Amino acid sequence: MALINFEGNDPWLLEYDACERLFREIMEQLTLRDREPRTSQTFAHLSANIRIRMKKYSGEVRQLKIKVEEASRQRNITAEEAERRTRQVEQLQSKDVQIQRLFDSRRNEMASSRAGLMAPSSSAFADIGTTSWGIDDDDDQPLDIQVSVTDLKSEQKRLLEEQEQGLEELSKVISRQKQIAHTIHSEVDLHNEIIDDLADHVDRTDERLIQGTRSVQSISEKDRTWGYWIIIIILLISIVVVSLIK
Repeated sequence: MALINFEGNDPWLLEYDACERLFREIMEQLTLRDREPRTSQTFAHLSANIRIRMKKYSGEVRQLKIKVEEASRQRNITAEEAERRTRQVEQLQSKDVQIQRLFDSRRNEMASSRAGLMAPSSSAFADIGTTSWGIDDDDDQPLDIQVSVTDLKSEQKRLLEEQEQGLEELSKVISRQKQIAHTIHSEVDLHNEIIDDLADHVDRTDERLIQGTRSVQSISEKDRTWGYWIIIIILLISIVVVSLIK
């Protein structure tokens, strides 16, 4: 198994740092864009740059995920390192969903404003006896309004698809976090069982030590008693011998 490079030269870690920097750049540009009027050229220019950087960010995050899976499958990194890098990639995916929502929220505001401007007032047209600009009267609408409505529908459909994709990615991340939580819970239960077994072994060892101490004390007391009996017997023999001599 290859050793993990902790010297800061690991290509994966360098790419991860690059993704982090790119995320910060996108957030800074989003902040700058929100300060500009929606109809200004600066706003449009920043939006185009942000869109390009977002695509680049999503692609780099996918590449990081693929490289982690390949390294884990080929056992070029330890299981713990693979788990840590997987969590880092999931954080990058969450940030991807975050910037996508921030970008789309402003675009949704613009779409709502455009829809409000294009929506006709029924009372105004009723006064002059003309037909209102409803979606169902496409044939009576001017060509530029029909194109705007079609573009708006296409844009809304695309935004909904992107939001669904973002929610799907977020759901995968949440499922992954839930799986990690279950794994940690299982590990904690296993460690608790091991600790309980160790406690039982310690209790049994304490009981054996207590019994052994009592046995030693009993043997020691018996040894002292035998000494007293020997002295008594010697004294009796001495008395008998002295009596016979007299």
